[in-house]
Amino acid sequence: MSWLRMYRVLVLASIRSRMQYRFNFWFSTIMSALVNVVEFLMLAVVLLRFDHIQGWTIVECGYLYALLTLSRAIYRSIASDVHHLERYLLSGDLDKLLLRPVPILLALMTQNFNLRFGELLQGVTILVLCMAELMRQGQIGWTAIAPTLLAIGGGAVLLYAIGLISATTGFWLTRTSVLQNFTEDAAKTAAQYPMSIYPGWLQGILTGVIPIAFANYLPALYILKGEASPLVLAGSWAVALALTGLGLLFWRTGISRYHSTGS
Repeated sequence: MSWLRMYRVLVLASIRSRMQYRFNFWFSTIMSALVNVVEFLMLAVVLLRFDHIQGWTIVECGYLYALLTLSRAIYRSIASDVHHLERYLLSGDLDKLLLRPVPILLALMTQNFNLRFGELLQGVTILVLCMAELMRQGQIGWTAIAPTLLAIGGGAVLLYAIGLISATTGFWLTRTSVLQNFTEDAAKTAAQYPMSIYPGWLQGILTGVIPIAFANYLPALYILKGEASPLVLAGSWAVALALTGLGLLFWRTGISRYHSTGS
C-alpha cells in the first residue's frame, strides 16, 4: 500500500509538471492518437482486401488489435519512462533518481506520466464496435465482457514485463533501442494479426521467447472461437506475472551493477 501511495503522489506531481506546458501535452496526445488511427486503417485496408485471414474476419482482427492497443496504452501510461531507460543511462539523469528517497523503479515509472488518452479512446471504440458486431452475429454474448477485461489487464502486465526486461539490458548494453524495436515494436506489429498466418518457428518465438501471443491471440481463441480452454486466461496471467517477477529480478541485478556517468 505504501508503494501505491507513493506512486499516486509521484504521478500527480508529474502531471502538474507536464501541465505547465499544456499545448505540448495536448498536441502530443492528439498526434499519438492520429498515429494509431493511421496504423489501424492500414491494417483494415489489408483485411478488407482479403476479406478474412486464416479464418479470422476483419471484426475478429479488430478485436485482436483493440486488446493489444488497450494493453499497451495502459502499460505506457502507468510506466512510460521504463521504455526510455536508455535515455537516462546516456544522459546521466538516472543519477538524479538515485538521490530520491523512493525505490528507483517506482521513481522511473512515474517520470513524465502520460495518460495515453488517444490510444485508450481508440482502443475502447474499436473494441466496443467489434464486440457489438460479434454479439449481433451471435458469435459471443455478454459473458465475453469479463474475460475480455481480464485479457486486457493480463496483456498490460505482460507488455510491462517485456518492456522492463528489454530496457534493463541497458545496464550492460547501454544502447537498447535495437533490442526494443524487436521485442516491443516488431512483436506488437506481428501480434496485430492472427498468429496462425505465421510459420511455426515464428509462432514459437511469439509464444515462447517473446510471449506476446498471450496478450491477445490466445485469449481470443477462447473468447471468440471457443477453441481453447478457459484456463488460457489464467495461463496468460501466470505468464505475465512470472515474466514480471523475472523482470524485477533482472532489474535488481542490473541496478546493483550500475555505475554513474560521473557527469
